[in-house]
Amino acid sequence: MTDTSRHEPVLLEPVLELLAPQAGEVVLDCTVGLGGHASAIVPRIRPGGRYVGLDMDPHNLAAARQRLTPVADKHGVTVDLVHSNFAGALQVLTDLGVTCANVVLADLGFSSNQMSDASRGLSFSSDGPLDMRLDPSLGQSAADLVNTIGEGDLADALWRLGEERLSRKIAAKIVAVRRATPIKTTGELARLVREIYGRAGTRVRIDPATRTFMALRIAVNGELEALDRLLADLPAITGESSEARIGLISFHSLEDRPIKRAMSVWARQGIATVLTPKPRMADEHECNRNPRSRSAKLRACRMHTAPDTRHNGNESHDT
Repeated sequence: MTDTSRHEPVLLEPVLELLAPQAGEVVLDCTVGLGGHASAIVPRIRPGGRYVGLDMDPHNLAAARQRLTPVADKHGVTVDLVHSNFAGALQVLTDLGVTCANVVLADLGFSSNQMSDASRGLSFSSDGPLDMRLDPSLGQSAADLVNTIGEGDLADALWRLGEERLSRKIAAKIVAVRRATPIKTTGELARLVREIYGRAGTRVRIDPATRTFMALRIAVNGELEALDRLLADLPAITGESSEARIGLISFHSLEDRPIKRAMSVWARQGIATVLTPKPRMADEHECNRNPRSRSAKLRACRMHTAPDTRHNGNESHDT
């Protein structure tokens, strides 16, 4: 079982400050992970609170269950942990008989154990199978994608999802290589991308393979589509809860932009007050203690009851 004691949730203090969980409230944690945020929030919703945690990774979900069960029992809080993509959050709440959430949290980053496990294929720091699926039950791995998608579509994905400026050269190289033999490992793919960059790759701030890996991971797990669905459903998820609070933690601009846009639209519609005109970010102390927090951005808002919110979710993407 994964050791959760060393797991440090990002931006914990700003999350607790802005979301201010209270006794008896329902909290929806869209990405419970190893239960870092949850273990701090559960005691704050005692007595009678309910914590609903979702995660795509069954391994992390099991670790979170082991960590949270004694905390929940001690404080008299009901905890429901569900193996689900947060795109299905509204349906999960419906299935559980929960009419609305008072607090919603989503940390869109990855746990350190996921990144360090070579068998997951999420990192090129050590060689492993080119998988990248957060949920092993998903059909298509990164290797499937890399070895079957057309060159044009692959280049478009690397540019759109990874903002990779050499997307067309990388896609052409991938297609040329796979004609001889399929690309099966993270090491193979990383070396291929670095070859495209050549000596220029030694002068960039991040490893040349970073954006390609990010694009493939996003594509394999349908991350942006899931975020769009969540944003569309959030007014319904919180619709009957007066003054519900929402906090969303992103790690790159492809996530941050739609979050910022959605909250701005809700504010203009009069159904939300934005609590973070500028995103909250980790201070120097947290960055030194937990380097993965450096790119984290927390945006939060307070939702207001509106009679038609349970049917207005898609309006968050009108602009």
